[in-house]
Amino acid sequence: MARISDHRTRLLISGAVCALVACGASAETENAASLEEVTLSLDRIVVAGSKEKAEGAASLVTFIDAETLARLDYSDVGRVLRLAPGVYVQDEEGFGLRPDIGIRGSGTDRSERILVMEDGVPIAPAPYAAASAYYFPSMARMSGVEVVKGAGAVKYGPRTVGGALQLFSTPIPDDFGGRVSLAAGSDDSFRTLGHVGGFTDAGKIEIGGLVEYLHEGSGGFKRLDNGGDTGYALDDFVAKLAFRTKDGASLPQSLDLKYQTSEQDSDETYLGLTLADFAGNPYRRYNGSQLDNINVDHSLYQATHNIEFASFGVTTTAYQTKTERIWYKLNDVRDTGTAYVSLSNVLRAPANYATAYANLLGAEGFVSANDVLRVRANQRAYEAKGIQSVLGFDLETGAMSHAIEASVRYHEDEEDRFQHDDRYRIDNGTMVLTTAGAPGSQDNRVGSAEAWSYFIRDEVTLGALTFSPGVRYESIRLKRVNYGTSDPTRSGSPTPSVNDVEVWIPGAALKYDFNGALSLFAGVHKGFANPAPGSSAKAEESVNWEGGLRYSAGPLRAEIAGFYNDYENLVGTCTASTGGGCSIGEQFDGGEASVKGIEASLGFAADEALGLTHVKLPVNVIYTLSDGEFGSSFTSAFGAWGTVAAGDELPYLPEHQLTVDASLEAGAFRFDTLVNYASETRSVAGSGAIGADRLVDARTIVDLATSYEIREGIRLKLRGENVFDEVYNVGFRPSGARPGKPRTLWASIDVTF
Repeated sequence: MARISDHRTRLLISGAVCALVACGASAETENAASLEEVTLSLDRIVVAGSKEKAEGAASLVTFIDAETLARLDYSDVGRVLRLAPGVYVQDEEGFGLRPDIGIRGSGTDRSERILVMEDGVPIAPAPYAAASAYYFPSMARMSGVEVVKGAGAVKYGPRTVGGALQLFSTPIPDDFGGRVSLAAGSDDSFRTLGHVGGFTDAGKIEIGGLVEYLHEGSGGFKRLDNGGDTGYALDDFVAKLAFRTKDGASLPQSLDLKYQTSEQDSDETYLGLTLADFAGNPYRRYNGSQLDNINVDHSLYQATHNIEFASFGVTTTAYQTKTERIWYKLNDVRDTGTAYVSLSNVLRAPANYATAYANLLGAEGFVSANDVLRVRANQRAYEAKGIQSVLGFDLETGAMSHAIEASVRYHEDEEDRFQHDDRYRIDNGTMVLTTAGAPGSQDNRVGSAEAWSYFIRDEVTLGALTFSPGVRYESIRLKRVNYGTSDPTRSGSPTPSVNDVEVWIPGAALKYDFNGALSLFAGVHKGFANPAPGSSAKAEESVNWEGGLRYSAGPLRAEIAGFYNDYENLVGTCTASTGGGCSIGEQFDGGEASVKGIEASLGFAADEALGLTHVKLPVNVIYTLSDGEFGSSFTSAFGAWGTVAAGDELPYLPEHQLTVDASLEAGAFRFDTLVNYASETRSVAGSGAIGADRLVDARTIVDLATSYEIREGIRLKLRGENVFDEVYNVGFRPSGARPGKPRTLWASIDVTF
């Protein structure tokens, strides 16, 4: 596998910013506290931004802070999100590079039914036109994670069905400082992470800067039959520059500039295993996937300006993201004759497709016919850009106080597909090119979106009562231009397919504080997800309800909430990642459906309860109960649904999820354990007993870590993921059975200054 090595541009930027913030200054000032702070200029962009604000919100918000992220030290966002109730993550490749995340039954495929943001910017390559998250921010460089559900999600568009996931990158510390972390693990895994920066006095203002670099990868835990590569390498670079007025300024202002770029080279495949082969060796890969590889290049430019007047403030963010990716991967295979068979069908019933199965295996001594393996160059380029302003002000009307927010955003994005197929034979375990495809001969089209969004909310407080009504309006123009596979130069002028969507998305939340410890909250909002460009499907719409109680006193913190999402129309989108079997990009109406459940979290400071003074012993328990079903009967070409009867369960929605997170800290020693359980679920809609070919295994995963601070600012760590090496099938999507990540051991050293 190719490793990324050209960092000259990054080094030049690093040097410039380091010089600006005086990299040679004393490193004795504290830096750790600043990692727990969200950049002030984002206050109006986020819902909470801290644990304290999340626990006081009128909607259900989970905030995972920098201290927790540093303690767990995960690079996989899926493992981090086990601490958030109501969130479902379907594993795929085991590293969290392209996580499939859903919230409250929204569906998990490529996280397309939730809004993912980094520092207030929608981060999917094309959030309106093609929301599938083939790029996802690197978890290792994040300082905070916020999950917003309920009426609070109305603030974020365009996807408000399940909720929103906000990621916070490392902020510029107030004082000069930094961190360096070096880690090595099983299967030649590695991670190098470092940042340095701070603010300096520049007369009437303060100027700050930060540079951060992440280099991580793995040799892969799967094994190709011919011994080829199955791992990945990732390089991620961030540079920040900030200007802010000093405390006491007559007109407080700040300007934050951010540049981020990443490159990923991953030898990953959509090809899984038959059930029999999975039972024999779940970490095997067939030779037919030996050339599968995805390269992703991503860049972000962001500028955020904040100004505070006497009675109001305005925050404006402008952004642009560009993503290019080519996933060269096995698409399908020939059986007998000339027709190609989907990988899913072959792996589901290999006896019915004996020739195709043999072509996938490509065993030593086997030589196939020409053109039996069709490999698709899934080449796509994305761009998204926009500008958003948020106005906030407070006022009093009699006994009531108001915190009003109003925002407007203009956004454009597009997805450009220019794909072709190559054909191969398999010869003694090696794939040999037999027919090269012409560029653009498989797919040649552009989907785009232009959107105006308006949002207003008033948080009204009257004594112990807080009421937060709000509404979002989205005006979206979606366009699809199909140049056709016979026009690779795009010299023709095809008639575009245009559809306009206008929608009001209201929501309201209520919170009542009975005393200093107990509060009640409830809310309702409209869920919405726009259709894809050129789609004849309806928009996905729902009415979502939640209500619950919070308690916080002494060593105990508890929260329990019930939710009910009532879908008017559930939408399924055909993607290669769902297993194909339909026209990629086609959308399907699933009609009425509902998802209901209970979310609960408990935090207990056992050391405080027991009166222990020399140790810390916090325990957190997170639980989710879910039940989702279709409200009507129909037959669909969408593979995850198939033939559906009213009352059938939704796929990939486990009934139970439970996480226990406990720590013991005594002096320089710290021990952490995180246990996660998920019940079995089905990969295709249905009822009753789940057949083996549709059963996603229940699993209990135990992660353990221990560390020792050898001196102030220097900590040695040993960490084990899935320490009992549980073997489990995470699903049959995209194609065939796929294993969860096996036991992985890590050793690392962290230095902060």
